[in-house]
Amino acid sequence: MKYAHIVGWGHYLPERILTNDGMASIVDTSNEWIYTRTGIKERRIANQQETTAMMAFEAAARALAVANVHPMQVDMIIVATSTPAHMFPSTASQVQDYLGASRASAFDLSAACTGFVYALSMAANTIQAGAAQNVVVIGAETMSRVLDWQDRGTCILFGDGAGAVVLKGLSIPGGILASTLGSDGSGGDLLSLPVAYHSPLPFAAIEPSLNGHNRGTLSMNGRQVFRFATRVIVDSVQEVVAKAGLTMADVALIVPHQANVRIIETAAKRLKVPEEVFYLNVDRAGNTSAASIPIALCEAVEAGRLKPDDNVIFVGFGGGLTWGASLVKWDVTPPEVYIAERNWRDPRYVWARVKSRMRRFGRRLEGWLSGSPTPEARLRKTDKR
Repeated sequence: MKYAHIVGWGHYLPERILTNDGMASIVDTSNEWIYTRTGIKERRIANQQETTAMMAFEAAARALAVANVHPMQVDMIIVATSTPAHMFPSTASQVQDYLGASRASAFDLSAACTGFVYALSMAANTIQAGAAQNVVVIGAETMSRVLDWQDRGTCILFGDGAGAVVLKGLSIPGGILASTLGSDGSGGDLLSLPVAYHSPLPFAAIEPSLNGHNRGTLSMNGRQVFRFATRVIVDSVQEVVAKAGLTMADVALIVPHQANVRIIETAAKRLKVPEEVFYLNVDRAGNTSAASIPIALCEAVEAGRLKPDDNVIFVGFGGGLTWGASLVKWDVTPPEVYIAERNWRDPRYVWARVKSRMRRFGRRLEGWLSGSPTPEARLRKTDKR
């Protein structure tokens, strides 16, 4: 029997900070209006170089350094994201290339803000089935690129960033003890991000999004999502605790999706637990969608909120509608990691990029030497003979 243990963690936040006062210069709002309704004071905004894949790579590299796992030992990479730069290639494939993890399979997972919990559950199941030994699970988002910056109901909420964990299969009991996942597609219109197709067929009418917003920008029914979120947080936490054969008294920490302080306050009351049981960083990072739970986890570890044998719950909710929770036995002591080991300029990653460019050059050279393999080209060669 293999158990999926979290042995490494890392996160990346863009350098640029957008405060509530700065937001007030963009849209009709104020620091007081935002903070009293959401608990958010500031959020991070990615620059042009800080892509979803780049931030995911940074978080993964730091998590691998903590885990002391070489990229060549990674069997699978899963990236939970709603904001990939490409529909394909996947963000995970780009991360796999950046890391030089040439033995790893890689794919993206789309479950909106619940994506990290979904990916964590999938990775744990894969390890428990014996199909993988080391899996990197990443949540990464550049939400600032899909916002309507004139809609103060949404643009004030979101930020950018990435977080990652490394799961390792061990025979020691512990790690991911239980998970629960759910979905209700009938609520898809409450929180949506319609795809923006740039080249529709000439005869195809461009349909409006589900709620009339521009395609390619996020829209949300805040009141309905609030009610949904407070309900599913409570239900998911209670269900995953029961699945693990524990009680709420056994839970040391809950790391929720960082959407809104008011949601967490309401959920804490319904669960009859102190608000301090929930770890929050939404005031500093805003809502980073699928990245919010792993980012908050990393900050909780740095703050000393977790110690060996603590039971911690990750609980998320988001578009789909989707929700889910995982209960984890935290059984590692945070190691000392040198800054140099957490830097993407680590020689192993420089060499990975060199090898990637060499492979690309090799494919171009092979194509030039062999000519076109299409049927038309072969027919032309036959005609010449």
